[in-house]
Amino acid sequence: MSEEKHLSDFLNGKTEHTLGLFRFFMEQLAEMGEIKLRATKSMIAIESKITFAYVTQLGKNYVHIVIPFNQAYEDNLCFTKIAQVPGTSQFNHHLRIFFPEDINEEVKSFLRLAIKQNTSP
Repeated sequence: MSEEKHLSDFLNGKTEHTLGLFRFFMEQLAEMGEIKLRATKSMIAIESKITFAYVTQLGKNYVHIVIPFNQAYEDNLCFTKIAQVPGTSQFNHHLRIFFPEDINEEVKSFLRLAIKQNTSP
């Protein structure tokens, strides 16, 4: 029997710094369009029409986000790691936010691309 996860399960006990980063990140996404958050067993899925990103860790002083794309975007300054999911054509792009200013124009352009790719017919 699986226990249903809630957003609060991930946010409870986190530092005010991390919660502030999480809220700021969500505000930035909300400016790009309507989003929904869905708690899964191990992460928070961020959805528009379908899931386009995941919050995989809420650390003491950071928020870790994974954005899946169907190709690797190697030419960037924002992703800490890009890894192909074995057996698929999906490339997970890892982003770690320590400060609000880490969500710069480059990051926003990749988020807009992810939303667009995952909402196109």
